[in-house]
Amino acid sequence: MIHTMMKMLAGAAVVTLVAGGSAMAEPTKPECLAGAKPGGGFDLTCRLAANALLATKKISEPMAVTYMEGGVGAVAYNHVIGKRGSDGNLITAASSGSALLIAQGKFGQYDENAVRWLGALGADYGVIVVAADSPYKSMAELVEAYKADPSSFAIAGGGAVGSQDWMKGSLIAKAAGHEPKDMRYVALEGGGAVLTALEGGHVKIGAGDAAEMGKHHVAGKVRILAVMSPDRLPGELAEIPTAKEAGFDIEWPVWRGYYVGKDVSAADYDFWVKALEEMSKTPEFAKERQDRGLFEFTLIGQAFDDRVKADVAKFKTLAKEAGL
Repeated sequence: MIHTMMKMLAGAAVVTLVAGGSAMAEPTKPECLAGAKPGGGFDLTCRLAANALLATKKISEPMAVTYMEGGVGAVAYNHVIGKRGSDGNLITAASSGSALLIAQGKFGQYDENAVRWLGALGADYGVIVVAADSPYKSMAELVEAYKADPSSFAIAGGGAVGSQDWMKGSLIAKAAGHEPKDMRYVALEGGGAVLTALEGGHVKIGAGDAAEMGKHHVAGKVRILAVMSPDRLPGELAEIPTAKEAGFDIEWPVWRGYYVGKDVSAADYDFWVKALEEMSKTPEFAKERQDRGLFEFTLIGQAFDDRVKADVAKFKTLAKEAGL
């Protein structure tokens, strides 16, 4: 009898330890690091996770959002690797722009294998825009005109040479059979400046994102010719064809996601994967994503890790082709 009771107690102890080990994987001080100033895309990405995780009770403590400006995420990337590689409390915001910069070697000595990629919870999509009074009504018309006289088509984007907007412009140049490095690119400070340049007639083409340019298209200030998405976008932009529909094999999702340090424990990584997976299926999360102007794009765990590494490889090829 005593022997049987001891076996039962021992079994209970094992169950308690296993349950306790699982529970300990939840972060005690959850934090999201945004690698830029407050108010930008990384901040938006952190707020999306912070609000939705708490609203769906996947974390029991509010998630702090902290900021580390520098190199469009490069300083934060190096900080996580060098100082917080095993910190299970911390997730860090990333985007497809992060993969692009890594591909160009702009994150320093570290590559895409220096962290663990956690998940993507939404995306925006690239768009090609022209002024509201532009004579070009379709992507095909624009590419044909560019092909005939590329020097007269200045392309504006909210970023420097090699940025995502520059890359979107380079895809137009390639579609027209011209070298991307020869295009007339005007680097501006954000989408607002691109809009102003289009309206003022200073440039003929603008590269941007659907969430930002969409409201100006609806208001009649610019005309979006194509969205760089696999399918048409929902809502007010549903009538705009994809680039593929127009005959051009061009996609540019601007995903929003997260990574953790390379040395976080398996329990910590698994906690975040499970939390994001469960949260992403809730109506609370869907509303948070919509409120931030993002479209559905959910890849968690290994699927996201595979996507990031595939993107880095693709961007390396694009950068080489573009002569960067």
